[in-house]
Amino acid sequence: MAWTPGGVGPRAALRAGVVDRVALDPADAAGGADLIVLAGPPLACLDLVDELAGPARGSLAERALVTDVASTKVRIVERATARGLPFVGGHPMAGLEASGFAAARDDLFAGRPWIVVPGPSSPAGGVERVVALALACGARPVTMAAADHDQAVAGISHMPLVVAAALVEAVAGRAGERARPDWPAAAALAASGWASMTRLARGDVPMSAGIAATNGPAIAARLRDLRDAIDRWLEALDRADPDADLLVEWFRAARARLDADGPDRGA
Repeated sequence: MAWTPGGVGPRAALRAGVVDRVALDPADAAGGADLIVLAGPPLACLDLVDELAGPARGSLAERALVTDVASTKVRIVERATARGLPFVGGHPMAGLEASGFAAARDDLFAGRPWIVVPGPSSPAGGVERVVALALACGARPVTMAAADHDQAVAGISHMPLVVAAALVEAVAGRAGERARPDWPAAAALAASGWASMTRLARGDVPMSAGIAATNGPAIAARLRDLRDAIDRWLEALDRADPDADLLVEWFRAARARLDADGPDRGA
């Protein structure tokens, strides 16, 4: 059974035979379910936690467990704890810029980390049930504390999201202003490098905004680290005759780091 505010995805899933019924509302979707998965942007998940712990609480089965797949964890785990909801957080690290049922892939989670985040309101056996969900999807369960999760993904997932949007702003022009005069020529020349660097900026806007809104301090700290690195590059590049050997060293160091242990996919 599935529910979304607009109902487009659940109806498509019903036609495809993936779900057996489209629910009328969150209470209807949760009614009698053993496992309830919140699969929306972080701010929407916070609202759903309030809904399930409040107006829809009476529809929850005695053994019901709520989990989620949102990209931030501290705020959601804290909200579930405050509302006394039986909750174990989750975050499969397999995001795409596209969203919704139309973007579904049967191998999306295959071999990817699925972060399992227990909290004070997690019931006995709850972590094991979310681990089982991750394994059933072909993912690799990894248990972490909420704060550790948000700190880690701020660098590898959330900061790149902000940087992608900032890159568009820097090259094309700021929101609400006219495009930069050289943007049409640049856009006509843009190829795979530009597409790769700006892919995340093409993603779901409420999702992106919700991530930034619920993990702001950690993202800001990573952006300051990036600013320090860019300042070093600026100092090197602003010289009348930049030191090519130094630039080779820096590019080589970045590549070596990625070749050694860097991530190649994320969410």
